[in-house]
Amino acid sequence: MELPLSFTERMQRLLGPDFNAFTAAMQQQPPVSIRINTQKWPKTPALPGIPWVSAGYYLPERPLFTLDPLLHAGCYYVQEASSMFLEQALRQCLDLNQPLVALDLCGAPGGKSTHLAGLLSADSLLVSNEVIRSRATILAENIAKWGSGNVLVTNNDPRDFARLTNFFDLMVVDAPCSGEGMFRKDPGAIGEWSEDNVKLCAQRQQRILMDIWGALKPGGLLVYSTCTWNELENEQNMAWLAGQEQVESIKLELQPEWGVVPSQLNEVKGYRFYPHRVQGEGFFMAVLRKAGDVAENHSSAKKKKYKLTPAGKKEKALVQDWLVEPDRYEWLQYGEMISALPANLFEAADELYQKLYVIYAGTEVAEVKGKKLKPQHALALSQHLNYDAFNAIELDLEQALRYLRKEDISLGTSGHDWLLLQYKGIPLGWAKQVGNRLNNYYPKEWRIRMELPPQVTSSESRVLN
Repeated sequence: MELPLSFTERMQRLLGPDFNAFTAAMQQQPPVSIRINTQKWPKTPALPGIPWVSAGYYLPERPLFTLDPLLHAGCYYVQEASSMFLEQALRQCLDLNQPLVALDLCGAPGGKSTHLAGLLSADSLLVSNEVIRSRATILAENIAKWGSGNVLVTNNDPRDFARLTNFFDLMVVDAPCSGEGMFRKDPGAIGEWSEDNVKLCAQRQQRILMDIWGALKPGGLLVYSTCTWNELENEQNMAWLAGQEQVESIKLELQPEWGVVPSQLNEVKGYRFYPHRVQGEGFFMAVLRKAGDVAENHSSAKKKKYKLTPAGKKEKALVQDWLVEPDRYEWLQYGEMISALPANLFEAADELYQKLYVIYAGTEVAEVKGKKLKPQHALALSQHLNYDAFNAIELDLEQALRYLRKEDISLGTSGHDWLLLQYKGIPLGWAKQVGNRLNNYYPKEWRIRMELPPQVTSSESRVLN
């Protein structure tokens, strides 16, 4: 790996005697790590834990994740270990048992959003945003797989959030950056790097922060992060924000064995991750609290006009038993689609629908066509699915993978019913029994395109075994 000269010179000044250890670490293979969805997979795997996160683990090597049905079922997310430090910011600075309104501004592909969804209370609302439409679609897919049901996925520019004054208790901004911390994992990032690009990134980050600042409540928390080591995009940008707005820089408690390096500029504290100090990639984080009295949670005063439309009594009666605790939800209908959203989030969600472009919300439950119901894939992946309402069929590995490839499979069943297909007791999706034929309803845009190896059973992932 040949690193840019100006980058190398700057890192040498920054690290001093640690520079040789840093360059040696940059030549090593990056570690592989996952974070488990404990609502779907409560068992603790026999794997080394990531010290700053409750459900994060290191793998001894990188398996063929594509051929693990449990990944597609949302039992875990493949995520870089350093970025999971987000958990420390939340646990040390917030009461996670309280209902919060949170924003993950740069959400795709979904690592931090699914992490937030796993940490926030069930009464909290998470808005997961992505400005690029194609990436927002991938984000919505991963949110659906995680299955928490209290997330809205939006496809908006940061400036659009200026329409929401004092709306969020928490904002997470994993800002687009020059990507220096990913050089080891993604050598292609080296060719895209330049000093001019660093400056452009820093300016873009400042614009993003100013665009969204008004939407953060007084007393609210901003968690800012990048995957770069450049001070211009990190400490200097945080000091710049502190000079523009009234903020309090939050000090996080660190354990020496974590290897996280604290930094400070103009009273603003930051936290740096280097590959020779931690088992992870390059990362920076800072936590700021917006000055002012802690604001009340978003107003629940009823409006005169709503954009969200409740489902009719007839439609609701058809599907409400498909989720556990159905009375917790507001059942909504848009065209032929019925979805469920926690009732306490209705007012805030409606305001988001009025002011942003929402592409996914809550849990899509069913499509209604006359007297016929088609259960939605997101329902199968929901953490709140009522298993008793459906006929579940267990698949072996080969059957599961063929289902995920959207191939025809035969289970020796007959009848006329929707079947919930499972692998190791975890739902994968739906099939429709039509006589002796089984129609595969796995979403075609999600299907596995990789060819299965000749002896597929020998390739079974041991990630969660």
